[in-house]
Amino acid sequence: MSRVAVMGAGSWGTAFALVLSDAGNDVTMWARRPELAAAINAEHRNPDYFPSIELPESLTAVSDPEQAMEGAEFVVLAVVSQSLRVNLSHWPIPADAIVVSLAKGIELGTGLRMSEVVSQAGGIAAERIAVVTGPNLAREIAERQPSASVVASTSEATATALQQACHTPRFRAYTNPDVIGCELGGATKNVIALAVGMAVGLGLGANATASVITRGLAEITRLGQALGADPYTFSGLAGLGDLVATCSSPLSRNRTFGEELGRGRSVAEITASTRQVAEGVLSCASIQALAAAHDVELPIVESVAAVVAGELTPAGLITTLMSRSAKPERY
Repeated sequence: MSRVAVMGAGSWGTAFALVLSDAGNDVTMWARRPELAAAINAEHRNPDYFPSIELPESLTAVSDPEQAMEGAEFVVLAVVSQSLRVNLSHWPIPADAIVVSLAKGIELGTGLRMSEVVSQAGGIAAERIAVVTGPNLAREIAERQPSASVVASTSEATATALQQACHTPRFRAYTNPDVIGCELGGATKNVIALAVGMAVGLGLGANATASVITRGLAEITRLGQALGADPYTFSGLAGLGDLVATCSSPLSRNRTFGEELGRGRSVAEITASTRQVAEGVLSCASIQALAAAHDVELPIVESVAAVVAGELTPAGLITTLMSRSAKPERY
């Protein structure tokens, strides 16, 4: 049994805290709002995200980050990507703890992956950092449906330690040393899911969505290879697996956000109507900039970024992609 702090009480943080608790760990979850922490402790549910799912009684919540992390062997970062740096500047992470990133994004302005933000802003050595990614639809995991994910770290010992800490009869984790590929796959698939959602919202069928998913995988792979990732990663859970789940499920907040865009709602309207964060909306511009810096062409990502910026309509996105010049498939 390990002492684990999960820093964030959103849907994914809550689901992963449940997994860690089921694996026999002593888990404390940090909630930004004291009233949410109190409700989790009193009701053994997260009323904001999973009001119908019972949480283990051993899973507790606090609103003091120092209290949450006291004595923790694992510190799990379950906040949105663009707030990670600010939070790390205030959190006293234990010196010997393994730090785990759940966020799937690229930081605006710096183009850094989340593990790089953790290392830079938190002063954490790379061998103490791990990333959890793959097809991680939070509700299904919270419902204890069978799921497989990837634990990535440059340190085999760190990856194995986390793998053992989160292994349950319903949650299976595979290790992978390719942190670059795993993080790029997790971040970029959110943007592709927005495009798929727009196609669905416009009333397009399976041919269109399958085409976007497949060409989206090609874009993810091109970017990953340019940044030094292992191409094999993108055929696994952190690449194709995460992409298919995020693009196909109505539980995916990025696909759902894209559907609403396709139906004519604005980014501001959709954002105001939900407490969930669609990471692809936040990261599309930073992924586009990262690709430009490495001279990688990502037409789907570029078009989604234009829609989010109000420079292109969802219908215009489809027209733009379909009117590109003909090329060999492996281009």
